[in-house]
Amino acid sequence: MLNDESTLPLKASGPRGYPLIGVIPHLRKDPLNFFLSTAIEYGDVAKLDLGPREFYLVTQPESIKYILQDNNRNYRKGYDQAKPLLGEGLVTSEGNFWLQQRRLIQPLFLQSQIGRYIPFITAATDEMLAEWEIHALNNKPVDVAHEMMRLTQKIILRTMFSTDTGAETEQIAHAFDMSLEHLNQILFSPSRILDRLPTPANIRHRHALEYLNKFVFDLISQRRLSKKESNDLLSRLIQARDSETGLGMSDQQVRDEVMTIFLAGHETTANALAWTWYLLANSPEQYDSLVSEIDQVLAGRTPTENDLAALIFSRMVFDETLRLYPPAWMFARHAIEDDEVGGYFIPANSMLMISPYVTHRLPDIWHDPEYFYPQRFNSENIGQRHKFAYFPFGGGPRVCIGNMFAITEGLIILSMVTQYFRLSLVPQQNIKPTPIATLQPKPGVFMNLIGRN
Repeated sequence: MLNDESTLPLKASGPRGYPLIGVIPHLRKDPLNFFLSTAIEYGDVAKLDLGPREFYLVTQPESIKYILQDNNRNYRKGYDQAKPLLGEGLVTSEGNFWLQQRRLIQPLFLQSQIGRYIPFITAATDEMLAEWEIHALNNKPVDVAHEMMRLTQKIILRTMFSTDTGAETEQIAHAFDMSLEHLNQILFSPSRILDRLPTPANIRHRHALEYLNKFVFDLISQRRLSKKESNDLLSRLIQARDSETGLGMSDQQVRDEVMTIFLAGHETTANALAWTWYLLANSPEQYDSLVSEIDQVLAGRTPTENDLAALIFSRMVFDETLRLYPPAWMFARHAIEDDEVGGYFIPANSMLMISPYVTHRLPDIWHDPEYFYPQRFNSENIGQRHKFAYFPFGGGPRVCIGNMFAITEGLIILSMVTQYFRLSLVPQQNIKPTPIATLQPKPGVFMNLIGRN
């Protein structure tokens, strides 16, 4: 609620747009630079006119903490457009239903449980490295963005279903990509009507969604009927019981969480790793430091859960990548009641946009913010920053439930690849961060594989 001080809250201002469509053309042309330049010019809270809809871009750490943590009950998630794909999964659900689902799923992603997933990660990475050896012998570059996506898809499918689903793997990935592309197209649409029209893109999306639904529901049905014991994520979702009510999930609830975990469990980590290789290849001294640490800690061994704590610089490299290129580059929240954020009036029913990409690059928070410098994440520097100056996994009670899985997966893959290959960028590439559902490097990241053995 608004405070009772005599000074009225300020009204936010922002860039001028066009009649009827507001700033939508700027967003479609270059959303990342548009949001960043808007934050630098207009400050903590900037008003964005998106035709008939008003948005508020909030960028300062204290205000982000207020929205995501201190007064989070006044701000529901703004992902209604994602519900056809993700249903009422943890990312999109609200209120008591979300709390019940969180209680059911949280035990699957506790740090004490992450170790059971590491064999899936190391086995799949070994398979990829064997393929890379052939490419290296033939001096054939690889697109590490594509390779990381294939690898993390394989890991999450095996982790979730105890299999990589064979010939259907490519179809699943393609259907998911089409759904994500559709989601990106409608995210800043001036009207919800557009995503209901029978356009070719909408029809392709619906067919992709029908395929994904059939695939997942068939697996759930087979698993409920099967008497074979399995310890994969699907079985654990089916077997999960609420600690307070003793109730489990319906098939629809399991489906929604499977879709959510599949998206959050591979797309984000794959993009983060692709950006990591890109940044390291452009920073030889930092790359040398990474190689030195991994050689010293692992001495050629396959990493285990016990090695992770010793990979200190490796973790700093991964954190710095997530600062510069956070896969979840934007969060949305809807204000339930009138409020005041950072001294600015926020009307009820308005949408707030919170961007890790923007906050992570603000020059009043980060010195030389465009520069790749992993040492920002040593213990001394971390202690000097506001907690919400860096939030690649969100914050507050709805912080990403799979953050430790993502970090573990990233460090395991990073260390295993580094033991076998030095990656260098193929010259004359124009690689740009492209905000689809996640922050992807487009058109790809082609790299030469230089064997280290």
